[in-house]
Amino acid sequence: MIKKRQEVTLRFGSAAIVLVLFFELFAGQASASNSATIAEGLVLWKAIVLGVVEGLTEFLPISSTGHLLAAKELMHLDSSEISEQAIDSYIISIQIGAILAIIVLYKNRIRQMYEGLRGQSEIGKVVLRNLVAAFVPTAIIGLLLADYVKDRLYESELVAYAWIVGGVFILFAHEKKLLKRDGLSMENLSIQGAIVVGLVQALALWPGVSRSLVTIFALVALGLSLAAAVEFSFLLGLITLAAATFYELSQDGGRIIEVFGYWTPLVGLIAAFLSAMASVKWMVSWLENKSFSVFGFYRVAIGILAISLLSTGVL
Repeated sequence: MIKKRQEVTLRFGSAAIVLVLFFELFAGQASASNSATIAEGLVLWKAIVLGVVEGLTEFLPISSTGHLLAAKELMHLDSSEISEQAIDSYIISIQIGAILAIIVLYKNRIRQMYEGLRGQSEIGKVVLRNLVAAFVPTAIIGLLLADYVKDRLYESELVAYAWIVGGVFILFAHEKKLLKRDGLSMENLSIQGAIVVGLVQALALWPGVSRSLVTIFALVALGLSLAAAVEFSFLLGLITLAAATFYELSQDGGRIIEVFGYWTPLVGLIAAFLSAMASVKWMVSWLENKSFSVFGFYRVAIGILAISLLSTGVL
């Protein structure tokens, strides 16, 4: 048991070192002459809160983007001395914690896909092919619409409405028994079906919709079991998050270090990793014998709460 814990600690410690080195690589892009004019870094407790919110909500069908937007406003980060762009870059960088959580939890499946890439596992090959096929449409649409989405859809009111609509949809699906536990496994998904999932995933560009929600429902509609749909959604999220995160770091890695230093992002990453581990384990365990409707009730409740806070000027 002790040896196993030491191995986990060593692996995560190695990942943390890689993160620091990655930031260091891009830190050269930042100008040292500007460091005196940069605002002091993010207050530690707020950095941790953002990490926890990111980890808890990233893979649940409740929209991590919507929760992070709300957290930013409640902690007044949208009006702080740190620019909104810097905060957004920080949030994207700590997604590495959520990425690491899926890598740890689904290491056997990832190993199987690696074997598939080498021609040693037919199932791994098919799953990897489908994940790539699902990722490509989302990536293309995301690149084309990213600026439009940020300019037009990143509004608290729109997030609240998306929460409520998604919640009502979940409750309707539960009432009509649309989320079937029985169904096909991931390797039975066709490449055409995977492309459809990728197109549907692009709906989650609208904050509050939830990438997990739309992909799980699309996969179940295509015949997968609920358990297979959830796992595929997690793995697709791994690829999507990794691409978005490392693209952002390649653009603003130096800026992140200039504003926040090394350890504030690392603390946020660790918080995201631990909370994502807990969140994913809980969701998988919950759905083994309990209803998906809990997410519908939650979305409706938090949407109504958000509208109430907006009407009183709190948000």
